[in-house]
Amino acid sequence: MIALGCDHGGLEIKNAVIKYLEENNIQYKDYGCYTSDSVDYPQYAYKVAKAVTANEAELGILCCGTGIGISMAANKVNGIRAAVVSNEFCAEMTRRHNNANILCMGGRVITEEEAVKYADIFLNTPFEGDRHTKRVDMIAAIENGTFEG
Repeated sequence: MIALGCDHGGLEIKNAVIKYLEENNIQYKDYGCYTSDSVDYPQYAYKVAKAVTANEAELGILCCGTGIGISMAANKVNGIRAAVVSNEFCAEMTRRHNNANILCMGGRVITEEEAVKYADIFLNTPFEGDRHTKRVDMIAAIENGTFEG
């Protein structure tokens, strides 16, 4: 199951991703927003991040105007590795090397077609593990206050 959320600036690309998920029979839960009325992105970032950390969703996708603000808010939740993506290479590497669990994109930065492509790459790229596991574990240690750099 994929958790989705957006603010008004990411609504159109979120809706494009929903269409892709439905066409590919991928289960999802949409945490909002649902209109183009101005809203505050942290509330949607929090809902999606909590769904991912509670194992209610395997991965999350968040969209705002740039992807930046919503990723910053999501990354405040322990256990979240949210990454802003604006090209195919980063969509792949954020999963393959960083084991990101939330994809963030900007509706004022990329097209609907690009958003769908990046979501497809993100959802279908496995974590490579190996040397990258140590690095992801180091990120978790920083987050938990146990990193001794």
